[in-house]
Amino acid sequence: MHVRTRRTRTRTGTVAAATALVATAAAVLAGCAPDAGSGPVVITPSAPASTSPAASAPPAMRPVGEAETLAEGLESPWSILRLPDGGVLVSERDRGRIVEVLPDGDLREAAVLPDVTAGGEGGLLGLAYLPGDGVDEASVFAYFSTDGDNRIVRMPLTGEPGELGLGEPEVVLDGIPRGSRHNGGRLGVGPDGFLYATTGDVGDGDLSQDPDSLGGKILRMTPDGEPAPGNPFGTLVWSLGHRNPQGVAWDAAGGMWAAEFGQNTWDELNRIEPGANYGWPIVEGRAGDDRFHDPAVQWPTSEASPSGIAIVGDTIVLAALRGERLWFASPALTSPTEVDDAFAGELGRLRDVVPGPDGELWALTGNTDGRGSPRDGDDRLVRIRLADAD
Repeated sequence: MHVRTRRTRTRTGTVAAATALVATAAAVLAGCAPDAGSGPVVITPSAPASTSPAASAPPAMRPVGEAETLAEGLESPWSILRLPDGGVLVSERDRGRIVEVLPDGDLREAAVLPDVTAGGEGGLLGLAYLPGDGVDEASVFAYFSTDGDNRIVRMPLTGEPGELGLGEPEVVLDGIPRGSRHNGGRLGVGPDGFLYATTGDVGDGDLSQDPDSLGGKILRMTPDGEPAPGNPFGTLVWSLGHRNPQGVAWDAAGGMWAAEFGQNTWDELNRIEPGANYGWPIVEGRAGDDRFHDPAVQWPTSEASPSGIAIVGDTIVLAALRGERLWFASPALTSPTEVDDAFAGELGRLRDVVPGPDGELWALTGNTDGRGSPRDGDDRLVRIRLADAD
């Protein structure tokens, strides 16, 4: 199987002077942040997040009972993709493989992507699904590392659940900076139908504040890899100043949320606004500076290291790697004021989380990623029952 290139892009163009960067020589504001102690810190916004007047708030959700194993034996899994027809795909980072999870928990190989180069935090990462429109067939997008960059490919989805396959990959975007760490890698199709991708700073924080770099950003694009209409700078960049975001999700009003790894002090949950600067590497966590967008919630890095996130009801759920738990934050439609955790230490590292059927939550452990302590059966896809928090 060969990769066919449709679009090649390594630069996003120059942002207008009105959106020029905050100089990295500006005073470092990290000292303005509260000390990193134990537990999450909720940042009270100066004004409520805007919501659609027609949007009625769904209930806040919390877990009930124990996590149930749906499948086991996954190797360095990274992303869960639930398909509308009931099919389930999971990416395996180090093997460059996409597996189908069958209803009985068995795993079958759906595809092995060529040119994937694993190493450090790189390899086969995020997956996203785009339905067909009567002209183009349904597609699966994948974000992966090669030996020289990170890139996004599009593959036609073939077959029915139980025999799913993926056609020839077609590159829609390449030239995303690649490193041994901080590769970002989460994909999502927003309620607007456009593809979003998170990218990391690959250990070079200056990329995050460079509007001409694809590193340290959230990107928004058409299915062909072109800048989506309405992007704030006319380029692929949707937001900047990110260190290593690995989770995106949308609330009931269409508002976008993202999780981000901090360095030594604060991990973040951010409400993403087009054109906003989230401060890295000038600040980490809350800045209290109008030039930067403060997080809605921040955690000490020992308790989170958030990767995938999901929104169920009016609750944002973060999968914590180093923190080895799930964090539940609500309400999503305004800004979280209630934050608590579940399953601390019970499942080990948690890499991804997605809404399941019938109000469930599905989560992916990450204990075979080279930093965890694998347990019998790891890694696992698990199901978590939810109920109204009230």
